Amino acid sequence: MNRRLMSITASITASITASIAACIALGACAFGPDGKPPATPQPAHYGVEPQAQASVTAEGASQRFDVGGKPVPEWWKLYRSDTLNALVDEGLRASPNLAAADKSLVAAREQLRAQVGSSLLPQIDAGGQATRQRGFGIPEAGPPTVLYNLFVGQIQAQYTFDLFGGARFANAALAAQVDQQAFQLDAARRALAANIVTGAIGAAALHAQIDVTGRLVALANDDAHDAERRYALGSASRADMLDARQNAASLASQLPGLRAQWLATRHALAVLLGRTPDRAPDDLDLASLAVPSDVPVVLPSELLQTRPDIQAADAALKAAAAQVGVATAQLFPSLSISASMGKGGFDWPTALSGAGALWSVGASLSQPLFHGGALLAQRRAAIATYDAAVDQYRQTVLSAFQNVANTLASLETDSEALAFADSASNAARDASADAAARVRLGAIPPRAARGSEQQYLNARLATIRASSARMSDTAALFQAMGSPVASAASVAQAQDAQR
Repeated sequence: MNRRLMSITASITASITASIAACIALGACAFGPDGKPPATPQPAHYGVEPQAQASVTAEGASQRFDVGGKPVPEWWKLYRSDTLNALVDEGLRASPNLAAADKSLVAAREQLRAQVGSSLLPQIDAGGQATRQRGFGIPEAGPPTVLYNLFVGQIQAQYTFDLFGGARFANAALAAQVDQQAFQLDAARRALAANIVTGAIGAAALHAQIDVTGRLVALANDDAHDAERRYALGSASRADMLDARQNAASLASQLPGLRAQWLATRHALAVLLGRTPDRAPDDLDLASLAVPSDVPVVLPSELLQTRPDIQAADAALKAAAAQVGVATAQLFPSLSISASMGKGGFDWPTALSGAGALWSVGASLSQPLFHGGALLAQRRAAIATYDAAVDQYRQTVLSAFQNVANTLASLETDSEALAFADSASNAARDASADAAARVRLGAIPPRAARGSEQQYLNARLATIRASSARMSDTAALFQAMGSPVASAASVAQAQDAQR
């Protein structure tokens, strides 16, 4: 009996396997797309105009755009500030958002291992049962009711053949989703570094603007007091006095807004570092930061491999393609085999003896026939999801090109604006110094020197804004370039570390 049942099972398996091989050989089984990303446009340059080789010189520094260069891993170190480096390192190490994303990635990888093990390998379980039962007996053979014990111990095995690749497609989909999560973590890490750099630059710039604006308010108050004295002496009109008061009050009204913006920036920076807002770091000295002189501009064709968001969209595309295969495999037959062996009896001696041997072996075959159109609808839904992933990939690539183009354009105009602002500031500074010297000689009244200093300070505010904008946009460009493409050796080393 054992051999006959096993022979029947083997013949069923062989016939189904032969049918599958013939189906695949004839090309009748089209399970889904290959998951390769679609062809995308490759522009000659990112923006409307070709990329300049270098920016104009501003504050004694010019930036060279290295077209075809490679992304810089720790680009924030090019600002040559140990304090800024320490802030970025602290944020990457202590950010709760990054820690949560990293642990979620670990959990996703473990879930992938669990799914692969449960879908491609047999399941073997051991079980035992001991019961005492009351049942109805046969009146002619004995009492109408009987009490008896039942002892059973056995090992059960079950395996479902992945004949049409449904399990493999599901594993591929989950693996692609894990890759997508890994790329998203890389994007979040790079975004955090860029936000810390721009936050530190923004706080330093706001601090400098508050200092300059405070000096402007002090000069305006001196002008107002001088106008009041001259009005009392009859040498100034009441309109002049009121204009001076209005100017001083208008300048003073700018300080609360600047302070609120400065404090909000510092609080946000503290949270990025994993600190509470009351432990915000001290402001950097804007003048101590060096503008990176060499900025890489990755070729558009290579940007597809360096941008984590594009890589994440590619992984999502592969996951959607695999899901089409899963939905298609559900339309085909499923074969499972099971076997068990153990011991059983109405008492322990019988259960442990040769007479208590138990075994079973079987196979089950199922073929979907009618599910109300659900399986076909699920496949059509998977195909539509894949088509949406293709379009989303194209949109991600276009958005990446736009991001780089806008950042490059902003960086070029930042340098031009800074050059003009710096030239105006230098001229106003020299004029203010000349006016101060003439006041010391008694050639002009003090209020004339104050007016000249006010012009210089206003020009200085424009310089501070333009300088911080160039530094922040430089950080944005470094982030837009993505991450260096990992070599095969480094990828293998990372995979070994994960195992």
